[in-house]
Amino acid sequence: MKKIVKKYTDTPLILRILAGLIIGVLFGILLPQADFIKVFGEVFVGALKAIAPILVLVLVISSLASAGKGIGKRFSMVIWYYMLSTLIAAVCAVFVSYMFPVIIPLANTAVEQSAPTGLGEVFRTLLNNMVANPVSALMNANYVGILTWSVIIGLAVRSKATEGTKNVLSDLSTSVSTVVGWVIQLAPIGIMGLVYGSVSENGIEIFTTYGKLLAVLLGCMLMVALVVDPFIIGISLKRNPYPLVLRCFKESGLTAFFTRSSAANIPVNMKLCEDLGLDKEYYSVAIPLGATINMDGAAITITVMSLAAAFSQGIEVNILVAIILSFVATLGACGASGVAGGSLLLIPMACSLLGVSQDVAMQMVGVGFIVGVVQDSLETAINSSGDVMFAATAEFREWLKEGKEVKF
Repeated sequence: MKKIVKKYTDTPLILRILAGLIIGVLFGILLPQADFIKVFGEVFVGALKAIAPILVLVLVISSLASAGKGIGKRFSMVIWYYMLSTLIAAVCAVFVSYMFPVIIPLANTAVEQSAPTGLGEVFRTLLNNMVANPVSALMNANYVGILTWSVIIGLAVRSKATEGTKNVLSDLSTSVSTVVGWVIQLAPIGIMGLVYGSVSENGIEIFTTYGKLLAVLLGCMLMVALVVDPFIIGISLKRNPYPLVLRCFKESGLTAFFTRSSAANIPVNMKLCEDLGLDKEYYSVAIPLGATINMDGAAITITVMSLAAAFSQGIEVNILVAIILSFVATLGACGASGVAGGSLLLIPMACSLLGVSQDVAMQMVGVGFIVGVVQDSLETAINSSGDVMFAATAEFREWLKEGKEVKF
């Protein structure tokens, strides 16, 4: 048994994930009734979601408690990268939507959901989440609250606690990271179950339903992921960005594509940052922060779906209003949940800016759940891989200024 486990762990993770992907597709086609296979995916995602809040809490407190000086500038830069890329993604979605307007038949697609009714509600929710009970934040995976209290406690420990306490926190951080490593080793089996569930339930037909809308969404996301984000990184580092971009997609985006949860992918991103040689004090805060505010894919989804709703109702949207929509989508995307489909319930908020009724907007949310099998997966992959790309870019930028060598 030890030899089998060793051979399994010695095989590169990406190869094991690809094997799990292929097996999941084959099982989904050949054994569509074997529902027990889904359990592997559910357990894997459940384990990631369970350990991620604890990981963030412990890492942030430990990192800030023992943090050195000089990481503040990196934080300001990574926040700038996160917000800039999200805004540009929304603007790109506006122009692509105008170039390829989508008309969707909305009858009989309404769904019952609760959604924010305006940008004010998003800000209210954000502020309430920040001051939520920390125990409740852990239980409900409220990462805004976890980050807020972790930063406060970490700064307090840094200024008041003894070195012994800081060492205990460091050991605890290392132990939790080890547990995360064990969970990540199960990724191939978990992805097999997740892929099986998608293929067995939806079949190939899902890829042709609402094809044009899906094509616009995916086209925007791929353009941002393969052109816009690399351009930002290339300008910042003055070197070819694609080795870093492709590595982040391979090691972070692929897992996020199947878990469909930026929050669940936090442990994967932490491990990738470690492999890239980034400062743990920095990335242990930057990555969870990115899972909250780096939302290129979510901004695209909100923008494209809202404009499609307006076009479908014959509403003429002035280009200036559409640009304002980009800012609304950017801010709204930062409030999107870090779980599957989190951006869809913000569509009615953006639709209200365009004069689209709530009933019609909620029907578009229903369409979003239909195309979400593919759209939400790619959205999450772009969001999550971007967390690492821009966190690494902010740190590498400082390395280059100091004359250090940067290797992707």
